[in-house]
Amino acid sequence: MRVYLDNNATTPVAPEVAEAMLAYLREDFGNASSVHWYGQRARDAVEQAREQVARLIGAHPSEIIFTSGGTESDNMSLFGAVGAARPKTSSGAKHVITTAIEHPAVLYAAREIESRGTGVTYVPAGSGGVIDPGDVSQAIRPETVLITVMLANNEVGTLQPVAEIGRIARERGITLHTDAVQAAGKVPVNVDELGVHLLSLSAHKLYGPKGVGALYVRKGTQLEPLMHGGHHERDRRPGTENVPGIVGLGAAAELAAQKLGQDARRIAGLRDRLQAGILQRVENVRVNGDADHRQPNTLNMSFEGLKGESLVMALDLEGVACSTGAACSSGSTEPSHVLTAIGLSKEAARGSLRLSLGRYNTDADVDAALEAIPRVVERLRSLSPNYSAAGVHA
Repeated sequence: MRVYLDNNATTPVAPEVAEAMLAYLREDFGNASSVHWYGQRARDAVEQAREQVARLIGAHPSEIIFTSGGTESDNMSLFGAVGAARPKTSSGAKHVITTAIEHPAVLYAAREIESRGTGVTYVPAGSGGVIDPGDVSQAIRPETVLITVMLANNEVGTLQPVAEIGRIARERGITLHTDAVQAAGKVPVNVDELGVHLLSLSAHKLYGPKGVGALYVRKGTQLEPLMHGGHHERDRRPGTENVPGIVGLGAAAELAAQKLGQDARRIAGLRDRLQAGILQRVENVRVNGDADHRQPNTLNMSFEGLKGESLVMALDLEGVACSTGAACSSGSTEPSHVLTAIGLSKEAARGSLRLSLGRYNTDADVDAALEAIPRVVERLRSLSPNYSAAGVHA
């Protein structure tokens, strides 16, 4: 039996989504910018998907721009908003506020913007992995043009107070972006309630295909395009539309909206049972993040005296797929920037495991994981020079 517990990295494509895409890989293969019958069929499908995505987040369809995924949406938001913003002070300087626990798609973009002369403040997170809106408020300068704070953390699952930060941004006339890639389809997301101007999401995190995502751009928000070419996506994102992918994203968004409540309750129950079982059966393990403010599917734990990479490989041999953190950081020798930012030592961060459940996980999956994890931990600890039989560092 194989068990997949890495849904924060990617989710399987829902059968309903795959079925919706098939026609646009076969007979309805037209270019959505063509004026003939084939093109009109493709255009109608793209616009229907735009409506489906908009409904998921409480937006107007005209505010949805299709992209290649969350990374492009994040980059478009940061570079686009900063590039389009008029300087607020006579010095011409611009300033961006983000957090120390963002996804690399935001952090690396922020560092590049910083290298080009724009000031960037990285607000720290508390020990539970939640950002204090007061810290964001204190970081604002006269020249601040953008605040970007993720809605749900991809590693520990903590939900951020974006709505409170939205009120602060609105009062100060600052554009607000949120990376909602891990939140959309898992928890309720409404752009008006959050008060955001820009919001990123990705299809493959909500049972859609890889290589397609969306960016919500509130009406009136100025955004400088990253690329230049045709007039696609209201001159925001040139290039022939990925019609099958867009159809898949639309179908996944509609399905997520229908199943949101029941999925969240059931998956949270599985996660809580998995967490309780590990804590009961394994010594010297801690849960990372804020247990009261996290998305329903994510469990991040540190296992004393072990390396997360060793755990992942050993569990994979036992048929359990999980990760140490962000899939895009796989192969890095550095400990998780998220875990060290919330106060874990490098050793504890390196000994972390992320278990992320999804729509297709079952009680049997949890049973199998609870059978494998304690056995693997015990075996690896018996071989580790960093762990003693008494359960403390040697």
